[in-house]
Amino acid sequence: MATATATSPDFNAEPIGRWGEEKEFVVERESLVRYALATGDDHPRHRSGDLAPPVFAAVPAMKVCDPIAQRVIPNDEVRMSGLHGEQDFRFHRPIEPGMRLISRAFGVGFRPVGAGVTITVKGVTHTPDGELVVEQFVTVIMRKAHTSKQVGGDKPEFDVPAALLQAPPVAVFDRTFEPDTPTRYAHASGDFMPIHTDDEFARRAGLPGIINHGLCTLAFATRGLIRHTCGDDPTRLKRLAVRFSRIVQPSEVLTTTVWDAGGRGDRQAYAFESAVDGGAAALRNGLVEVAS
Repeated sequence: MATATATSPDFNAEPIGRWGEEKEFVVERESLVRYALATGDDHPRHRSGDLAPPVFAAVPAMKVCDPIAQRVIPNDEVRMSGLHGEQDFRFHRPIEPGMRLISRAFGVGFRPVGAGVTITVKGVTHTPDGELVVEQFVTVIMRKAHTSKQVGGDKPEFDVPAALLQAPPVAVFDRTFEPDTPTRYAHASGDFMPIHTDDEFARRAGLPGIINHGLCTLAFATRGLIRHTCGDDPTRLKRLAVRFSRIVQPSEVLTTTVWDAGGRGDRQAYAFESAVDGGAAALRNGLVEVAS
């Protein structure tokens, strides 16, 4: 597994505190349908392509967020060790076919943590006339990497109280994957990082084989979250935040538990956690906020 040491080049602070270039993304109905199929999303409005599944919002933003994160990483060896750490979506309006979206990203910061180094980037997507569509904070972790300092800020906190997870849940549901789920998700999302498509590469990176994209696993869980927290109306979903705490392989079963987290102004909040075979949590600290 690749490791950065104290003598390795340090992380690049130049992109931190700066906005990157804008990029345009045209939403095609076929792309929305492909994404729904890849993530096992049977909601009629998603399967027909009339409405983007919520996690699809990462697709246009990836084109601006990823380049900033890549510029911060010091070299290819460290880059090979990267995994998605956290994601925090704030939805302002639905994404529909035919829309032209403009996205831009901001380098929030990087910092040392026990497992390596985290890099956080903020993506903002809006329409050409300035209507805000979605904001998102993307945090990646470079496993066993090293940096001598913290630069910039950090992601917004959204810790779920541990005591809440001891309460009776409002819903529990299972999702299963197909053997080719990572490959189909790569084509639907445009994320062809080889740990998701190349078994030999994944093993060289210290993984047990091909793993799901973190956002793919989240998208599978989100289908059930919409059903159980939004009255099956995806337009009511206003925030979706989570920590990716364990890799998921497509052979595993994902079990999601949902708890009532009370009201937050004009929204209802829910906490969730998703575990895989054997009970190990793959999605932790999950937070959903729903419009009343």
